[in-house]
Amino acid sequence: MLRLLSDENFNGPVIDGLFLRQPDLDLVRAIDVGLAEAEDAVLLEWAAAENRVVLTHDIETMPIVAYERLDAGLPMPGVLLVHKMTIASAIEEILLIALCGDESDVKDLVKYLPL
Repeated sequence: MLRLLSDENFNGPVIDGLFLRQPDLDLVRAIDVGLAEAEDAVLLEWAAAENRVVLTHDIETMPIVAYERLDAGLPMPGVLLVHKMTIASAIEEILLIALCGDESDVKDLVKYLPL
């Protein structure tokens, strides 16, 4: 199972739905680990240190910062960018990746959902 970190502005109903469907999902919210209002670079650094894939809706800055990390040769467990999806679809796709995938499926990648 992938370890996940949702950024501060990630859709609450999606998180709630993920836990309803998979109560033992290894997901923490940025706000719960002291990363409220953290810059993308700080969030990605923490995620890398904790080996957590980042869940975000931020299509503007997160991909840029993620690719900057890669260009600098820094580790990045991956980013799942959830954009223009229903809550139910987002839950399904995140669970599919988190439960059926492994780290190599997302390591050093920015994946846009829906797939």
